[in-house]
Amino acid sequence: MARISETDLYGPVKNWLLAEGYDVKAEVRDADVVAVRDGQPLIVELKTAFTLTLLHQAVTRQTVSDQVYVAVPRWKGRAAWRMFKGNIGLCKRLGLGIVSVDLTDGSVQIHHHPRPYKPRRNTAKTRKLMEEFARREGDPNTGGTNGQIVTAYRQDAEKCRDYLRLHGASKGAIVARETGVKRATTIMRANHYGWFENVARGVYDLSSAN
Repeated sequence: MARISETDLYGPVKNWLLAEGYDVKAEVRDADVVAVRDGQPLIVELKTAFTLTLLHQAVTRQTVSDQVYVAVPRWKGRAAWRMFKGNIGLCKRLGLGIVSVDLTDGSVQIHHHPRPYKPRRNTAKTRKLMEEFARREGDPNTGGTNGQIVTAYRQDAEKCRDYLRLHGASKGAIVARETGVKRATTIMRANHYGWFENVARGVYDLSSAN
């Protein structure tokens, strides 16, 4: 397969802009593509793949134009599409437009036009964030723990585990009362960490792994 270059993207992008009524020129000062219509510039930065450099360049171009796009080759495969969708979201947050170029037929697809990004607050996620913060005891984690995170749920499960270690098999209601973990029965029943086993109706003990 021939190596793709940025110049391969220029022809299709130029044809798209010409069809929209723009006058188009390449490599004007620092911009890859500059298109002008009604005295207003539109800029497109070309790259063979999404990179941090591409986004830096595009954001810099926003100082001279409100209409800045990034253009990359059309993705192939499901994994590439998932990654591309993530990049669409990032471009939206940066106020950038995004287009993809199918190099097999020269078609250009516009996925998003430049516009100011106004995030909508997700109140449910905010509530869950604050609940987790309030329930978590102390600060048991260090930033950048590679997924090894001590959550409030784990702290509650550890309290149940430690109680059973000292007192043996117990009813869930008793564990909840003595540890202060209201959801003790639910935690032990779910057995997310593999620490518990149900030994009788409503009664839990440590599993053989503990």
